Amino acid sequence: MNVNLNPIAPIVELGTTIIDKIFPDKDAAQKAKLALMELQQKGELTELNQKYNAIIAEAKSNDPWTSRARPSFMYVIYILLLSSIPFGILYAFNPVMAGNITTGMAAWFKAIPDTIYTLFGAGYLGYGAFRSYDKSKIISNKK
Repeated sequence: MNVNLNPIAPIVELGTTIIDKIFPDKDAAQKAKLALMELQQKGELTELNQKYNAIIAEAKSNDPWTSRARPSFMYVIYILLLSSIPFGILYAFNPVMAGNITTGMAAWFKAIPDTIYTLFGAGYLGYGAFRSYDKSKIISNKK
């Protein structure tokens, strides 16, 4: 199943069909189609530029929650993942201590109620979804 996620594509297809019917001269039709394709590309480049500018504006924001929230979350995940390296080395020298640390961390993570994980996941995904929605509204209002 071929799903076209580009909302401009059907308009361009319709435009090329109309051009074929309006212009009997093949050269004139090709020139009109080329002009239509150039407009489509310019529109897509403009949209990409607007998205890029929104990301840059968010990153340059003076609000620390806006500019640092997602990177800070990723740093926490990186620390958790990278901490496995020294624990792997510790396990080679003292498996009992490494096992105790692992058991303690697992118990600590299990002590956090599932509702907190659910709330965090919903909040994080909701933030991402609403932020994307806001950005799309900003872009559509600038057109």
